[in-house]
Amino acid sequence: MKKVIALILSLVLIVAFALTVAGCKKAEAPKPAEAPATAPAAPAAPAAPTAPAGK
Repeated sequence: MKKVIALILSLVLIVAFALTVAGCKKAEAPKPAEAPATAPAAPAAPAAPTAPAGK
């Protein structure tokens, strides 16, 4: 009877160890979010008129 109990206990321990190793997979790192497409550059503001040099 002791051999049967030892066999069952060893099988339970082996199964528990196998499930522990197989079940504890390293979590995947989340993929970095894709950078949004850059919007087209706004047109440059027109240059302000300059005042006349000598008055």
